[in-house]
Formats: sequence, structure tokens, C-alpha cells
Amino acid sequence: MILLNLRIERENFEEQYLSPLATLSKNSKGRLYDTETKCEIRTDFQRDRDRILYSKAFRRLKHKTQVFISPEGDHYRTRLTHTLEVSQIARTIARCLRLNEDLTEAISLGHDIGHTPFGHAGERVLNRICPLGFKHNEHSLRVVDALEAGKGLNLTFEVRDGILNHTGDNLPCTLEGRVVRMADRIAYINHDIEDAISGKVITAQQIPKECVKMFGKTIGERIDFMVKNIVQNSKETNDIVMSKEFFEAMEALRNFMFEYVYVDSIAKKEEKKAENMLEYLYMY
Repeated sequence: MILLNLRIERENFEEQYLSPLATLSKNSKGRLYDTETKCEIRTDFQRDRDRILYSKAFRRLKHKTQVFISPEGDHYRTRLTHTLEVSQIARTIARCLRLNEDLTEAISLGHDIGHTPFGHAGERVLNRICPLGFKHNEHSLRVVDALEAGKGLNLTFEVRDGILNHTGDNLPCTLEGRVVRMADRIAYINHDIEDAISGKVITAQQIPKECVKMFGKTIGERIDFMVKNIVQNSKETNDIVMSKEFFEAMEALRNFMFEYVYVDSIAKKEEKKAENMLEYLYMY
């Protein structure tokens, strides 16, 4: 009975300390299959985080590339390090806004768990050849619902919703999910810039001057300014938002990356081989 009180104490703490806009663990809409008893020491969202962290699908992220398909060196991002950076940014924002950090972390760790090998090049080729199409966010949900361990992880509705809607047209139903959605974009834009500069795909001088003026010259400065802007502007609303000028500048950075890095750059010289490999495996 003493152990049981630990989870209840945490749930009571959330109710007393977190923002009225936060998603409380005890108010979760429940798991995909309502067949489990409550953990004695962890909330439902803490259990979800642990299940994702210990899954085989999560460990496989360390071998999946982010932008560079066959980089020379150990310092370029993988899908796993991207996931960890998203988690760090998202947790910082959630903590500042007094949202549920456990839910935020669980969504962050699971958001790309179904991503293809070879980054978005793999996603494109599977979407082209598969009759049902392919989107990595939908497959991430498929992994946690059915494929992992042959039966899925039986996660809560809120975590599953955040994973599915971290990208695409639909917004997550929780603010924690929307934090992850924003943190994902902040992370990949900034670390891809750093990797592209390290890989001599672009130079720091090519980054649009208005973006440098707005966000600073280094990855640390850019992330810091973006996170602070989100916290400041989200405190005044019931949503997770940036100021208009910051959002437009971030989109300008993203468009710059698509023009100079994501499409037809030397970072993509191995993509055709990767696409052929996946297509041959799929047909086999």
C-alpha cells in the first residue's frame, strides 16, 4: 500500500503544480487495450516513456541517418540523436509552461520510432511503391500499436495522438503534443544546419542574413532564441506558438535548407542507391 501511494502522490502533485492547461496523468483517456492494472510507482505517461525507451524500435534509431546517408565521422546526427535533441528542447518548453513533462518526453522519444532507413529518401520511395502509401508518423503509430514485440506497447491515447500528429495537417489534441511538434522542427532545422556546415555542403556565410540577425550565429543561440520566444508567446495563449516574425524567419531557414541541402546537394549523392536498395528489399 505504501508503494501505491507513490503514484497517487505524483498524480496529486501534477494537479497542484502543473498549469490548468496541462494534461494530467490521472485524466488520461486510457490505453489502446484496457487490460492493465496501474503501476504502483509510475504514472501512465511515465510507463509509456519507459516502454518506448526500452523497445527494439527505439534502439534501431541509432543506425538510421538524418540527412547524410553515409557520413565520414562520428559527429553527424542520426535519427536517435535527433530524437534526443527533440526531447531536450520539448522538455525545456514544457517545464517553463508547467505542462506535463512526462507526457512530453514520451511523445518526443516515440515520434520518429517508425521512421525509414535513409531518412526522408526512404520514406519517399516507400510512399511511391507501396499501394497504401507510406508516412513515417503513421508507421510510428503502427509500430507502437502492433509491431513492437509482436503485440505493440499498448500506450495511452495522448502519447499515441502526439506521435501520429507530430507532423502533417492535424494538430495533436494536447499542448504537450504541440510542444513536441514545434520542438521537432526547431531541432532538425538547427542541427541539420550544423551538420551541413561540418560536411561543407554550405557555409555559415550563406545562411540568410535576416535569420542570423533574428536568431544569432550559432546553433545554441538559435535554439535559445526560438525556445524563449515560444515560451513567452505561449504563456499568453492557449496554444504553443511563436511570434509572427520569429515563425516567418524560421520558415525562411527551413526554405533555405530545402534549397541548398535537402534537395540535390552533395549530402544527397547516395540517395539513389538507398532508394534502389529499399525498392529491391520491398519487392523481395
